Amino acid sequence: MPRSPASTVRRSVALPRQLVEDALNAAPRDLRHNLNRLVAVSLQEFVARRKQAAFELAVARMASDPAIRSESAAISQEFSTAGLDGLTHD
Repeated sequence: MPRSPASTVRRSVALPRQLVEDALNAAPRDLRHNLNRLVAVSLQEFVARRKQAAFELAVARMASDPAIRSESAAISQEFSTAGLDGLTHD
């Protein structure tokens, strides 16, 4: 029977001492004494920032694409009468 991949990956990394000290000093209190958890949280935040940056770049490219701008204007025009429905926007 094949083994399933482990949910935890163990890696040994060499980090500059000053970086570790700075990270520990900047970490929330509950992460200061658990370097594994601090690294995991830091990597999660890194991945989230990179995904957000990629999304923002894609949106910026779409915003500058004449075909997409034209289609968006057509859709907006098509639904413009819905803005007159009397509903509040709250």
